[in-house]
Amino acid sequence: MRIISGLFKGKKILEPKDNKTRPLKDLTKESIFNIIKHSNKFEIDLANAYILDLFSGVGSFGLECLSRGVKKVVFIEDYDGVLSVLKKNLSNLKLTRNYEIFESNIYKEVTFNSLKDKFDIIFLDPPYKDKQIPSLFKNIKNSKILNKNGIIIIHRHKKEKDIFPNEFNVVEEKIYGLSKIIILSLN
Repeated sequence: MRIISGLFKGKKILEPKDNKTRPLKDLTKESIFNIIKHSNKFEIDLANAYILDLFSGVGSFGLECLSRGVKKVVFIEDYDGVLSVLKKNLSNLKLTRNYEIFESNIYKEVTFNSLKDKFDIIFLDPPYKDKQIPSLFKNIKNSKILNKNGIIIIHRHKKEKDIFPNEFNVVEEKIYGLSKIIILSLN
């Protein structure tokens, strides 16, 4: 796994030693950024964007965002098996300091309430079997951390059937191998 584009293009991303974490594949990641850049259904200015990377894992999505020059990335991860890898991947970028790491349980409302920024992109990459997605959307809505024109990108298994609250509109849905990418916005 590598960073695809930008300042750190080609830099290797360290992966976890266990199989509990499923890093975002390069092809899927590249497809997400192509959608962000070329979609006419929403407009995100990456150079001025604030990114929230939930279930960060090794940080593949957030690292790509940093390489592409976003304003700031906030990583939230609480699994000890990958936190050290995430921190090592970030320290390998040496020149970049525009990020924060929250070692926190994503399902606790207090986690969202402790965030100081509003985000243009919220990226969710939960375990494929995770069934608590509706509570995350409730916390996102209640904490008002998504900018008015912001988007939520969720990475799921292609067979997973998620139900999203009525306040969120599915803007785009694409399947890549076993992965499904869903992009949502607030109504």
